[in-house]
Amino acid sequence: MANQQQTDKLAAGKGFIAALDQSGGSTPKALALYGIDENEYSSETEMFDLIHKMRSRIITSPVFTGDRVLGAILFEQTMDRQIDGKPSAGYLWEDKGVVPFLKIDKGLAEVSDDVQPMKPIPELDDLLKRGVDNGIFGTKERSVIGGANAKGIAAVVAQQFEVAQQVLSHGLVPIIEPEITISIDDKAAAEEILLDEIAKNLDAIGSGQQVMLKLTLPSTANHYRSLVHHDKVLRVVALSGGYSRDEANKKLAENSGVIASFSRALTEGLSAEQSDEEFNAALDDAIQAIYEASIAG
Repeated sequence: MANQQQTDKLAAGKGFIAALDQSGGSTPKALALYGIDENEYSSETEMFDLIHKMRSRIITSPVFTGDRVLGAILFEQTMDRQIDGKPSAGYLWEDKGVVPFLKIDKGLAEVSDDVQPMKPIPELDDLLKRGVDNGIFGTKERSVIGGANAKGIAAVVAQQFEVAQQVLSHGLVPIIEPEITISIDDKAAAEEILLDEIAKNLDAIGSGQQVMLKLTLPSTANHYRSLVHHDKVLRVVALSGGYSRDEANKKLAENSGVIASFSRALTEGLSAEQSDEEFNAALDDAIQAIYEASIAG
């Protein structure tokens, strides 16, 4: 079962969740933003070694602690590796006081009914068992909504909750992430449909069980307020979704009870070329700004 100390921290703690879960498709872009071009590595192994070095630099930084960072989402390969000589999830919780999550989805399927559901997740039970063995608290699984299509959104949310039930059966807490693309014309309408579908599916969550929700910052502030206070929801977190850090923080601060789970917005301004002093200062600024926006509500 989920660690009660970790559950309490996530339920009531002040701070945000760091999304450090870039996978194969998004890693080259993340490395490029960090100042490492694709011509600096020649294989997938080298690429993943470099992204692990970047993540380790963030996590081992003296400014990255549980005082402001409640949790961190890891890529599967990060869970399987070590940080400072310890298994990554164990280092996060034992040394930093940061609750570890695991990204479990295998990417997005093709567009259908204006949405991209998750690809099948083969051997999910085995992965979840490994997560439990590694001290993982919960999971994260992402799909994408590209229009206010009621049929498509219903299908995406149903799939998310089906996977969530499997996660819950292992005693882990799922972060359900049906991301709405920020650039679509009918974003507000899609958010109305999404809210209704999530509310319907929460009814099927067992008594005493909770999920987390990771949602695009809404067009109307506090649109998801009813979910923030739902007894089946441990926490509602927001993704930055392509907004700059400043814009994402501004929107986040308008949504009471919602905290950040930023990826690109967290690492914005970090560079492989920075000295440790420069790197830690830039990371500290990012963490503090996201922290302040997360507790503003």
